[in-house]
Amino acid sequence: MTVDGDLLTRFPSRRIAVIGDVMLDHFLFGTVDRISPEAPVPVVRYAREELRLGGAANVAANVAALGGRASLVGLIGADEAGAALAAELAAAGIDGSRLVRDPERPTTRKVRVVTSRNQQVARVDYEADAAAGGGVLAALVDAIAGAVADADAVVLSDYRKGVVTPDAIAAAGRAARSRGVPLLVDPKVLQADRYAGATLLTPNHHEAELMTQMPIRSGDDIRAAARALYGRTGASVLITWGEHGMWVLDAQASPPVEAALPAQAREVADVTGAGDTVIAVLAIGLAAGAPLLEAARLANVAASLVVARFGPAAVTLDELRAAAGAGAPTPTAGLPDPR
Repeated sequence: MTVDGDLLTRFPSRRIAVIGDVMLDHFLFGTVDRISPEAPVPVVRYAREELRLGGAANVAANVAALGGRASLVGLIGADEAGAALAAELAAAGIDGSRLVRDPERPTTRKVRVVTSRNQQVARVDYEADAAAGGGVLAALVDAIAGAVADADAVVLSDYRKGVVTPDAIAAAGRAARSRGVPLLVDPKVLQADRYAGATLLTPNHHEAELMTQMPIRSGDDIRAAARALYGRTGASVLITWGEHGMWVLDAQASPPVEAALPAQAREVADVTGAGDTVIAVLAIGLAAGAPLLEAARLANVAASLVVARFGPAAVTLDELRAAAGAGAPTPTAGLPDPR
């Protein structure tokens, strides 16, 4: 299977609405040369720090790196971390004008202490994961409608930090249907039915196991889990499976198709944020007119690039273009009707 030569050239004109839990990843880098006399813990000598976009913001960063136009909807606090996150979004060329500020909660920030060879020795999370409600939820619903109004695809990035509530899912679904554009969901809630009506679900295999209560140990298992999710939601399904690659069930193809995509990564440094890259490539690929299998193949290539890097990262359009010749899916046909 070869990549449509015109497909990647269409990425820069695509508009993607990304809705979900935004995060700021804060890295403190240093070295360790002694153990504290106060407790058996390493003493880290500070060297430098770095801020990166995480969660739904990392999805948007990947869309922007691929040349697309990302409009981001999420919650931040009225705090220094929220201001820093907004600055990082602006630097990446991401529209953060629809972020909703909630003074009652902190901006989600993950502070990681990292030593030589990118070894993490501690992590501190600043977050509140209560579901948005009241005026904050109403503002989110309004922001969702505004972001989707001119979008070519919609992504729900659910990290269970309070944004992707049933009301937010319903608002995104209504707006996507009115536009006639795909709705992609990176799910975290175990009740798969909550995402019914989505175009595509992209759980990892652990999430798929929990959502279906079916263990995934083989190709037959992952096919059965994908079919179960399809039966409960009517959505196409892409399950990421680490070093085993991906399993794709394309319910919109005619005829419907299932396919195994083997992993392409030769070196894995860090899987943090790999799912964000996958759904970003899928969204912009579908928005550019690619069939799901072709978009999935590109997402598989992008994942192989991003897992070789430390921390959440974005793949550029030039990098994806250079690497896109590798790998091809092995399709099989014939799916049951959704139950």
